[in-house]
Amino acid sequence: MRIVVGVGGGIAAYKACSLVRKFTETGHDVRVIPTESALQFVGKATFEALSGNPVNTGVFADVPEVPHVRIGQEADLVVIAPATADLMARAASGRADDLLTATLLTARCPVLFAPAMHTEMWEHPATKANVAALRAHGSTVMEPASGRLTGADTGPGRLPEPEEIFTLASLLLERADALPRDLEGRRVVVSAGGTREPLDPVRFLGNRSSGKQGYAMARVAAQRGAQVVLIAGNTIGLEPPASVEVVHVTTAEQMGTAVDKHSVGADAVIMAAAVADFRPSNVAAAKIKKGANEPNSIELTKNRDILAGLVQARRDGQLAETAIVGFAAETGDEHGDVLTHARAKLARKGCDLLVVNAVGDGKAFEVDNNDGWLLGADGTEQSLDHGSKALLASRVLDALGPLLR
Repeated sequence: MRIVVGVGGGIAAYKACSLVRKFTETGHDVRVIPTESALQFVGKATFEALSGNPVNTGVFADVPEVPHVRIGQEADLVVIAPATADLMARAASGRADDLLTATLLTARCPVLFAPAMHTEMWEHPATKANVAALRAHGSTVMEPASGRLTGADTGPGRLPEPEEIFTLASLLLERADALPRDLEGRRVVVSAGGTREPLDPVRFLGNRSSGKQGYAMARVAAQRGAQVVLIAGNTIGLEPPASVEVVHVTTAEQMGTAVDKHSVGADAVIMAAAVADFRPSNVAAAKIKKGANEPNSIELTKNRDILAGLVQARRDGQLAETAIVGFAAETGDEHGDVLTHARAKLARKGCDLLVVNAVGDGKAFEVDNNDGWLLGADGTEQSLDHGSKALLASRVLDALGPLLR
């Protein structure tokens, strides 16, 4: 794919180097177009070395090739990172006073802006109007991260990490269109990762869930405009998605308590976590050692079913306006195949949508890609084609939108 990486003139321009490398290492042909201000932060030679292509800022370089028209026409994706307040203002008004803004006017591919600026700039009415205009023009404008800014300032406006920008950019290539802002004003709760049930101070009962699918659900929902609370179990090594509130838990009981708390008033709850069905009935105060006192067996107690509890709470009127999505990791056996078990589970659980993954042999758990089926309470069944976990998340959210009250 031919990807244009536009770089605005902000201190976060150095992060564009990592983004360019991610694109080139995955086989894409990358053309970097910085603004003149961006070159005050990162030199031209750096971008040329990383991309393997010439770097120019003005429309009069290499005139016979007409780059201010050709580059945009031939691009499969344009990513602007960082997108400064000034650059977004010029893009929103249709300016074409340098090579980057001219390229944006000629591009007919997906365009992704990753904003980076101080909080006051991000929250200014003029910037909000420019962001709205860019989205109305068909571009995807990411929600910025919150955190340390230039100097001692902290707040929303921080550039999302290159990995997050790359993930969303890759999703746009898979979808071949902009992400809709159909969750504006909605509050969505997502659970992710596996729970760990302690046996003693050292050991626990757990599962292979990495939390990647749940994090993808939260990330994509936030970029579609939702206010997202992510309740995360075991998700070691995963960076929190930009503009998402993260609540960390360990056990199934803790996850249930957090879901109960945050689901009140939510428009949707998406239970992507792999919650342990059982926990040890007794937790040893000291490490269980080999020897005369080692146990012959471990007695287990059933954990409460969080998903079924949400559905029951809705029946009781406590979550009357909440759409509920469940996840099911299934394997076939002598009693039926994956879909047979999944259909039975949907009937038992009573949720609106059930995402079904076949697991085992490198599928679903601990990998970056996923596929499966989406079952609806109305009897509909949709195949979810193999792709990134962000793509699967976006397809689930496509189906969820019409269910929101």
